Amino acid sequence: MSRLLIIEDDVNINEMLQEAFGKKGYEVVSAYSGTEGILRIEKETYQMVILDLMLPGMDGQQVLKNIREKSNVPVIVLSAKDELDTKVDLLMSGASDYMTKPFELKELEVRVLVQLRNAAGKNEVFLEYRDLRIDREGKKVILCGKPLSLTAQEYRILELLLKHPQKVFTKNEIYEYAWEEYYMGEDKTINVHISNIRQKMKKITQEEYIETVWGMGFKLAE
Repeated sequence: MSRLLIIEDDVNINEMLQEAFGKKGYEVVSAYSGTEGILRIEKETYQMVILDLMLPGMDGQQVLKNIREKSNVPVIVLSAKDELDTKVDLLMSGASDYMTKPFELKELEVRVLVQLRNAAGKNEVFLEYRDLRIDREGKKVILCGKPLSLTAQEYRILELLLKHPQKVFTKNEIYEYAWEEYYMGEDKTINVHISNIRQKMKKITQEEYIETVWGMGFKLAE
């Protein structure tokens, strides 16, 4: 199930989109300001963002810039502005698509679906970070030119971290990605698996690859 973030300050439009995409089977999360949207993106993983351009406080263009510094998630911009220069600037700044208000809901639904399909097709076969390389087709991990033997969950934890090198992942996000189950507070399970990955890495290199961000979760060490 794809997670969709709606960043829209108009309550009526936000609620309409929540209802429409919820009925389509998406997990929908709403934010009503640019700042709230950025906070949600920093704490959680989404497969799609619908972003209003005219937001209170931090406007949509700044939000888009912040998103692109952290993630390649598809972003569809909604705006009452229909000037060509505005559309071009946003697309060049990293927007995946642009729709002018008022818009047809059915068209937006199709555009979201297209972006999700495109994103799925762009999944990289290889993920690399420093001397760490993951072959996602062969399910192989190479560290400093040597194979790193991992369990299925250890592999998925490392894969998640490499997909978003700058992002801090909560234990909730890590568990649900690696085990594909709802998180029930299994802190010890995650800590043990992270510890095991670190121990296996230290047999090859003394370089740290996983950083603990206290009170938040884990990320790749810089």
